[in-house]
Amino acid sequence: MPKTIVVLGARNLGGAIVDHFHSLGWNAAAVARSQETLEAVAARGALAIEADASDVDALSTALGNAREQYGSLDAIVNAVSAARPVKAGPFGGGELAEADLDAFRGWTVAVAEQAFVFLSAGAAALKEVGGGTLIQVTGGSSRRAMPGRGLWAAGAFATRALVQAAAQELRSQGIHVALLAVDATIESPKTADFTRGQPPESLAEMGQVAEAVAFLVQQRPRAYTHELVVTPAGETWVP
Repeated sequence: MPKTIVVLGARNLGGAIVDHFHSLGWNAAAVARSQETLEAVAARGALAIEADASDVDALSTALGNAREQYGSLDAIVNAVSAARPVKAGPFGGGELAEADLDAFRGWTVAVAEQAFVFLSAGAAALKEVGGGTLIQVTGGSSRRAMPGRGLWAAGAFATRALVQAAAQELRSQGIHVALLAVDATIESPKTADFTRGQPPESLAEMGQVAEAVAFLVQQRPRAYTHELVVTPAGETWVP
C-alpha cells in the first residue's frame, strides 16, 4: 500500500512538498482554508481538505479524513505561515518598546499555538496507526532573534521548544519528530515583490526544501535527525 503524507498549508512550499512526494509514489493530501488553495491542491492530484489547521478538532478530523481516503497515514508536515498580525505594523512585530499586546499575540502567540495544535493532533493521529513522522517547518528566527523581530522569534523559539519536547516524548512510540529550519527567505510567488533583484543563490528554493522534508521523513529509527537547518550558499550562515 502506498504511504500517505498530509501537508498543512499548500499555497507555495506546501504545494512543492505535495509535488515531491507524488514523484516518490506517495499519496498526498493538503489542508487549507481558501478555495483558491484547495483548487490548486486538487489540480496537483492531491486530496484537498478544507479545515482550519489552528483548530485541534478540525485538524484531527482532517487527518482522519486523509487516513480514511487512502487507508494509511505516515507523515504530517506543518508548512503553515502562522503569524497573524491584527493590524498593519512592522514585519516581525517591531521593536519591543513600540510593540503592544496585540502585536505579541499576532506574531508570538499565534505561531506557538499553531505549532502546538499541529504536534498535539498529529501525535494523536500517528499513535492510532502505530507511528510515523511529524515535520515542523520554521525559519532562521528559531535560532536567533533580530532587532525589530523579537516577537516573531519568540514564537519560533517556542515552536522549537515544543518540537524538542515532542521528539523526546514520542521517540519510544515509533513517532519521529523533527524541526526543519529554513534559514533564508524562500523564493515563491508570495515573496516575489521583496526579493526581486536578489541573486538566486541567496534564496531557498522550494523544491530543494521539499527534498529536505523527504530526507527527514524517510529516515529510519537507527539514524534520526531531530533538527535540520538548510541555508542557501548566498545567505550568511551563522553557526
